[in-house]
Amino acid sequence: MSDYNWCHNPSCHEIETQSRVRGTGDNKVLRTVKIKQGRYNYNNRPELITIWDYFCNQNCLMQFLYKFPQEVANIRPVREPSETPIKVEKTKEESHRYQYSNGESRRVPYMSTRTTISLK
Repeated sequence: MSDYNWCHNPSCHEIETQSRVRGTGDNKVLRTVKIKQGRYNYNNRPELITIWDYFCNQNCLMQFLYKFPQEVANIRPVREPSETPIKVEKTKEESHRYQYSNGESRRVPYMSTRTTISLK
């Protein structure tokens, strides 16, 4: 198995950068970028595969997603919403706000409601 992938953006070879120029004399071409697998795997974990093992940069990733949004969504379709059980806790506490008039401000107390959401 190779330690490299080619950028998966079908238009990568059309982007005019010096790093893509290959060939000699009059036989120059723009070539798709070759990507070393695990180039951002700083923990040296072989099972850690990221999107950057398949795309040379964010521009190529976004061009790919704009070109193939339906195909990407069809890889793992979502047919119903996901839900996560939560616990909602409301507490009343004294707070304050500032009231401005005639260039002066004064602190005005009031009772606020704080809502805390936590996973069950």
